[in-house]
Amino acid sequence: MTPALGRDPHAVRHSFRTGTPRLGRPRTVAVVGGGIAGIAAAAGLCERGARVILFESTDRLGGRVAAWPLPDGRSMSRGFHAFFRQYYNLRRLLHRADPALTALVPVADYPLQRRDGMRDSFSRIPTSPPWNVLGFVARSPAFSLGSLAQVDVRAALELVRVRFPETFSAYDGESAAAFLDRLRFPQAARDLALEVFARSFFADPTEFAAGELIAMFHTYFLGSGEGLVFDVPTDDYDTALWAPMGRLLGGNGVEIRTGTRVERIVPHGDGVEIHTDGDEFRVDAAVLATDPRAARALVAGMPEPVDPEWARAVATTRNAPPFVVTRLWLDGLVNSDRPAFLGMSGYGSADNVAVLERFERSAARWSTRHGGSVVELHAYACSREVQPGSAAAEGIDAELERRLHQVYPETARLRAVHRELLVRDDCALVTPDPWERRPGVRTPWPNLMVAGDWVRCDYPVALMERAATTGFLAANALLTRWGSSGQDLWTAPMAGILRSRRAAARASRRRALDVGTRGLG
Repeated sequence: MTPALGRDPHAVRHSFRTGTPRLGRPRTVAVVGGGIAGIAAAAGLCERGARVILFESTDRLGGRVAAWPLPDGRSMSRGFHAFFRQYYNLRRLLHRADPALTALVPVADYPLQRRDGMRDSFSRIPTSPPWNVLGFVARSPAFSLGSLAQVDVRAALELVRVRFPETFSAYDGESAAAFLDRLRFPQAARDLALEVFARSFFADPTEFAAGELIAMFHTYFLGSGEGLVFDVPTDDYDTALWAPMGRLLGGNGVEIRTGTRVERIVPHGDGVEIHTDGDEFRVDAAVLATDPRAARALVAGMPEPVDPEWARAVATTRNAPPFVVTRLWLDGLVNSDRPAFLGMSGYGSADNVAVLERFERSAARWSTRHGGSVVELHAYACSREVQPGSAAAEGIDAELERRLHQVYPETARLRAVHRELLVRDDCALVTPDPWERRPGVRTPWPNLMVAGDWVRCDYPVALMERAATTGFLAANALLTRWGSSGQDLWTAPMAGILRSRRAAARASRRRALDVGTRGLG
């Protein structure tokens, strides 16, 4: 096992050990946002001796991966999240509060099912490329000799000739849907193994960047030996992950101010002013680690002069379409042979279903007491008219329950004794617009950094892992400026199996040492 808490011997270490182990003199840093990016930034900074004030507008940590309690021992969240083995930096963050990572357990399999009953599975294929690709094609019912003959070989080879960060920009202007059309993948394989994953980015493939899709396939499959089986927390996110992390940060001197909304950020040459709904703080530096909508509002509220190109880059970031989460507490059990997680294609708005008592302790306790199952369904990339309390949202909610009855027919005779409906539209959307125009970690002010899954990063990372990685990168940028070493980072290989991985790793090390204006992101 590597220090990155993974298994792939080709995982790449990006070193930031270029200074002293701890800061030479005290520094105070405000971290705005208590999600994964903000927590990672706070952890990286406080471990080097910085005094950190962490502001979070809600009453708990976790951001878009938070969970909150409901009556009768129940809990609710924004939906299922898979903790892949390739999430090296997120796992190293969680490792701080849970050295054995006992809060994560593997999901043995997660079939992907089409409406016609065709299924794919990732649990019994090799983990190392290229054998994982060959094993998947050999086992998948979605491939036949006739359908494989239709594939555009030149486009297919692009999937294994990647090199980062160049690949992100190489597909500027091309959507994931357009790339899939050009690839001419068999339709069944496209449904099961491509669009299902594209939609897991909360995006319709027509609005999603092809470079991001290709990076995802490299990271999770074609370039990594970690395999595609993932882990999930043993309990709700707050209990299993963020409450322990909050206690750890507090023990390391981080001042955590939940329920505190930052209304204005004013960077100066020698510090940053943080204006909350009741106080004002003057700090040496700040990390803006909110969701993209909140970040746009804070940047728009900065006093002049603001670099117009950077301000425009932030202002033009986009949110993904709304998504819907329906959680049902049923008065009977889902059949025991059903998978804990099932991806779905061709079932209208429904994208997946999870049976939570199979891995979440609070759901299991409710199930034991009441003799019923706790089931969660997701609909990603809904139409923009789907908003909280709208008739469109209620329609999606009803459809999700109907789709549950289709894939798990035994649930049709069960009654939902409790139900929760959640609609949100605050996730990031990586569009086909030019990659280089997206805001990176650094800003025009050397004492203000940004972090989050919406921020440009040169590494092949995405979703929760991009949030953790950019949080550490933001901390590293400040620490490097102050002469201290930062947090080493790990990623999947920086090049595909038909590229020189050694050359890509050397190039990545050169970028890691760059402390210029652009830096690593």
